[in-house]
Amino acid sequence: MQEILEQIIDYLKGIWIKRRYIIISTWLICPLGWYLVAQMPNVYKSQARVYVDTQSLLRPLLRGLTVETNPDIQIRLMVKTLLSRPNLERISRMTDLDVQANNSEEYEAIIKRLKDDLKISKGGRENIYTLSIDDKNPEMAKNIVQSALTVFIENTLGETRNDSDTAQKFLDTQIKEYENRLAASEARLTDFKQKYSGVLPNQSGGFYSQLSSSKENLKAIELELLETKTRLISAKAQLHINTDNMTDPQNKIKTENSIETTFDNRIAELEATLDSLQLRYTDQHPDVREVKRRLEHLNKQRTTEIEKYLAAASADDSGGVVMSQSPVMQEVQIQVNKLENQVASLNVRAKNYRERVKELESKIHTLPEIEAELVGLNRGYGITKKKYNDLLSRRETARLAQQADETTDKIQFKTIDPPRAATKPSGPPRMIFFVVVTILGIGVGIGISLLMSQLNPIVTSSAQLSKATGLPIFGMVSANENLGLQKWHRRKTLIFMASNLVLLVILVTFMSYFLFPDLIQAPLKRIF
Repeated sequence: MQEILEQIIDYLKGIWIKRRYIIISTWLICPLGWYLVAQMPNVYKSQARVYVDTQSLLRPLLRGLTVETNPDIQIRLMVKTLLSRPNLERISRMTDLDVQANNSEEYEAIIKRLKDDLKISKGGRENIYTLSIDDKNPEMAKNIVQSALTVFIENTLGETRNDSDTAQKFLDTQIKEYENRLAASEARLTDFKQKYSGVLPNQSGGFYSQLSSSKENLKAIELELLETKTRLISAKAQLHINTDNMTDPQNKIKTENSIETTFDNRIAELEATLDSLQLRYTDQHPDVREVKRRLEHLNKQRTTEIEKYLAAASADDSGGVVMSQSPVMQEVQIQVNKLENQVASLNVRAKNYRERVKELESKIHTLPEIEAELVGLNRGYGITKKKYNDLLSRRETARLAQQADETTDKIQFKTIDPPRAATKPSGPPRMIFFVVVTILGIGVGIGISLLMSQLNPIVTSSAQLSKATGLPIFGMVSANENLGLQKWHRRKTLIFMASNLVLLVILVTFMSYFLFPDLIQAPLKRIF
């Protein structure tokens, strides 16, 4: 470690001895560099801050009714595509930068400069975006930022409307196509039904299900017919037995009261009235006599009606009046008539089902193929109709979404800081450049001094001499003042210090000129 420190000290002594190269390099590099930095044109920065509000009140109200899109994703996409070539060309036309280009190379340079200088950034979690650019002309910088802000807003809002229009056109095209397909499917289905109108089975079921249902119904009808016939035979047998019994002279009983007529209710009412009157009056009372007269008249009419009925029944029945007068026989006869009618009806229905089964069995090789083709046509028609109805529903949803977008913007832009023309330059960073040039000049001088000290080495210590010769050093003799070496070294040091002091004054002058423009630049501009 000691050796390293001694070596570093030897290097520093060598640089100090060759310090004239530091003076030369600093005077050659620093003033020229400072002048070039001073001649760099001023640039002015213009920026704008805009807040993008995506929390629209309309979104929760229309949730489930319209197609929802994520506005944050859309904004991020617009930010990434803002510096695309079409947008940059649009900005150049809005700011008349394209007019400044005399050829395609200059125009490409303008586009490239816009792409490199125009910056857009997002600050924090909030949707606050900053657009900025540096330009030599403050008004041009303001116009560029304003144009970029306009393009950003219009593209974001226009993209939503373009998507809605594109979706609307696509849905209209698809609906028209499915409408044509649906009409063609309906026409094919209609032609098929017209062609096989007399062959197609009932639409309530398939061929085999209808055949099976018809056979089951035929079995049920035949069973019911058999039961009805059995009941009819039993009823006729009972009627025959009752007829034989009633042909016996001992059983000739006439019971007119068992026959109901149209006068029974009125007679019953008059009898009840007569009983009530007789409780209050004698038989000679006019009301009692009148009720008795009317009751006698109704009984005569009832007897006449019964006689007519019995006469008609005796003409239709070989059993004579004896059988017609029996209520049991009348009931059995009515039951026989009903069963005979029921048997006739069941025979007709059974015959119809037999013909239906026979017809279906005769078409057992034809109807399934026709039915399969009909099922295919119905399936294709159903799918097409379902898609058509879905597209109609989607179009209504798209229209509602488009109307919502036209009525209220889902994305709202609020300009926080509009772009302004800067009154003071924002760059270039001359102070940094001045320091960099100064460090560069001093560094080059130190490097040359170190290089020259190594190319033309000078012994600065006894240790260095001992190391270079390999001989031990027993003593040192200092130079006499009469030789003038000390004065010469002192003069070199003063020159070095004066040189650096002058350069420092020049540097301070340059820096003050730009640090205090109102105090220095303004008076100089008025003078010159």
